Amino acid sequence: MKVLVSIDESEGSLYALQWALEHLYLPEIEGSAAITVVHVQPHTAVPAGAASVIDSVKKAQEESASEVISRATKLCEQHMIKAEMMVIRGNPKEMIVDASEDMNADLLVVGSRGLGQIKRAFLGSVSDYCVHHAKCPVLIVRPPKSSPK
Repeated sequence: MKVLVSIDESEGSLYALQWALEHLYLPEIEGSAAITVVHVQPHTAVPAGAASVIDSVKKAQEESASEVISRATKLCEQHMIKAEMMVIRGNPKEMIVDASEDMNADLLVVGSRGLGQIKRAFLGSVSDYCVHHAKCPVLIVRPPKSSPK
């Protein structure tokens, strides 16, 4: 089974990766799941002619992507799983769905940020987009509810 897990800077996406590693990859069963982790860097609109700004934005995005992939790699190593890591550029919603189609994924795993109805209406939801556009099943992993203090 080919599993694509989408991650970003959020704890919810790393929890989704952890969930996938713990529930979908079974080392005792040969071929249980091949896991690919994808991080999408969104294109950033920068005013024309601001070369120094463009360079600093690109550098910040590259550092952020490197940190996200590093955290995902460590999580995979803790579970003794070697997953393929990918960083791509574009609209996260579209690129995640495209990546799942390109690799012929059997399952797409995404985290939930828990946006309220109003924020989701204005910002849109990556997980909602994936559910409606991906050609494979989509698993949305919600983070555990925090315990009351």
